[in-house]
Amino acid sequence: VQLQACGGGSVQAGGSLRLSCAVSGETFNAYAMSWFRQAPGKERVFVCGISGSGSRTSYADSVKGRFTLSRDTAKTMLYLQMNDLKPEDTAVYYCASRPGVVTVPTARDKYDYWGQGTQVTVSS
Repeated sequence: VQLQACGGGSVQAGGSLRLSCAVSGETFNAYAMSWFRQAPGKERVFVCGISGSGSRTSYADSVKGRFTLSRDTAKTMLYLQMNDLKPEDTAVYYCASRPGVVTVPTARDKYDYWGQGTQVTVSS
């Protein structure tokens, strides 16, 4: 299984970015997929995720209403649309996956596969 994240960049507060994660080597709809982020000097934390079936999504409170997760099963792509970005959103963003149809784990140690990370920097 390989995950390749891209789309990061530098924006001003209030701006938008769209992250993408290309997935290969897995049965896309049998894997839960999530985005995590890690700010400098901090732990890697859950941002949002979607179950393998696509029927369940989960968002961290800090991003609800601003971030939207979506996926394209035909293209095996995962997306994260980030709007109204804030300086505290600055972090390296990682996509991650694990086998799972129904649930969306939020603990990073539940995930088996990780992308390489993409930097998002939001200036005030």
